[in-house]
Amino acid sequence: MGRCCFYTVGTLSLLLLVTSVTLLVARVFQKAVDQSVQKNIVLQNGTEAFKSWEKPPVPVYTQFYFFNVTNPAEILNGETPQVIEVGPYTYREIRDKANIQFGDNGTTISAVSNKAYVFERNLSIGDPKIDLIRTLNIPVVTAMEWAQNHFLREIIEAMLKAYQQELFVTHTVHDLLWGYKDELMSLISVFRPDISPYFGLFYKKNGTNDGDYVFLTGKDNYLNFTKILEWNGKKSLDWWRTEECNMINGTDGDSFHPLVSQDEKLYVFPSDFCRSVYITFSGFESVQGLPAFRYKVPAEILANTSENAGFCIPEGNCLGSGVLNVSICKNGAPIIMSFPHFYQADEKFHSAIAGMHPNEEYHETFVDINPLTGIILRAAKRFQINVYVRKIDDFLETGNIRTLVFPVMYLNESVFINKENAERLKSVINTTLIISNIPYIIMALGVFFGLIFTRLACRGQGSMDEGTADERAPLIRT
Repeated sequence: MGRCCFYTVGTLSLLLLVTSVTLLVARVFQKAVDQSVQKNIVLQNGTEAFKSWEKPPVPVYTQFYFFNVTNPAEILNGETPQVIEVGPYTYREIRDKANIQFGDNGTTISAVSNKAYVFERNLSIGDPKIDLIRTLNIPVVTAMEWAQNHFLREIIEAMLKAYQQELFVTHTVHDLLWGYKDELMSLISVFRPDISPYFGLFYKKNGTNDGDYVFLTGKDNYLNFTKILEWNGKKSLDWWRTEECNMINGTDGDSFHPLVSQDEKLYVFPSDFCRSVYITFSGFESVQGLPAFRYKVPAEILANTSENAGFCIPEGNCLGSGVLNVSICKNGAPIIMSFPHFYQADEKFHSAIAGMHPNEEYHETFVDINPLTGIILRAAKRFQINVYVRKIDDFLETGNIRTLVFPVMYLNESVFINKENAERLKSVINTTLIISNIPYIIMALGVFFGLIFTRLACRGQGSMDEGTADERAPLIRT
């Protein structure tokens, strides 16, 4: 009986160890988990993935920071601009997808991404309807640039002479963001009805959307989950000089495909940036107790390199690393995009403006993604709106101003998963961990029975060594 038990334990230990190693090598349970995730994270009616995509459960807040100009007269005399950062003015974003229609085969879905902003006084430095900001008169600068391109040149010159306009103006934060009726734009709109008489950095962006999208559902391939197929009826852009620069790549940034790996680039198309960008893995993070991969926008995205030469309009007119001229997609307004405080930009940009203090912690763009589900746990999308301004001899309003990329404001669009959603996600992840760790559980049992087998073997050997009194007696007795 004892010998039978001894061999049974040994055999069971060996079988468990061999089975666990086989399962680990073949990745049987890990593949089962991956297949389950791929099958369930797809845009289909009734799935959790669809519900989260349609109405994102994670709260989003946007903080606006403005640069208040303190020496306008001196700037017009050619001195260095001095600005003071004022903010944040925080708004909670309300997002949802609308006008949703599935394609015939279920692999595509069309929708618009609605976005509304609700002011959060407790998270803000002041009241946007009261607080005043002195900044560049962007409508005037824009009109001057239009005139240089022979767009209504005579009319604009006559208007600027008749209606004395200054290069710097003061408006409330609310007006600068959401719009005000501008005197010059109102006059120009008489001759060009397609030009709005109103101006605001986020004019017509509150309670609206940024166009019609066609997304891939991920049904055919999990890597295509929420990837953009078309935007406003186009599969590519037509603003830039090369086919590669005009590509619409990746998602809209609200979600990513599941089973994210460290060695892949994740592509995003932020329409307000007028181009696609990619983010790369930079490290491991833990958010609300959940594992995450941190991805960042690398410096080469806005670097002055041959790969980015197609973004220089006109050809060869590259301003330098860290900035992007998007005037071609902003109706000719001389808007230059960058990261806050010219973070990752050439030194010449932030040294030209007193008050710029680029800092990685406060000014980089990053996203923390749960690698199993592709869900965003924490993120910060940060970019700055600047205006290209220069001395124009035909317009006295420019005085002796230096040629500058002048900062106006920047925003921080942040996401942080709340405790309730984190706990729900944690239960899902824990379940998958248990399933994927079954081979290790089997291996542990094999080791356990192996220890029992070893103990039994040692005890058996001890018994053999001791023997009976007769067995221990010498063969020849004297």
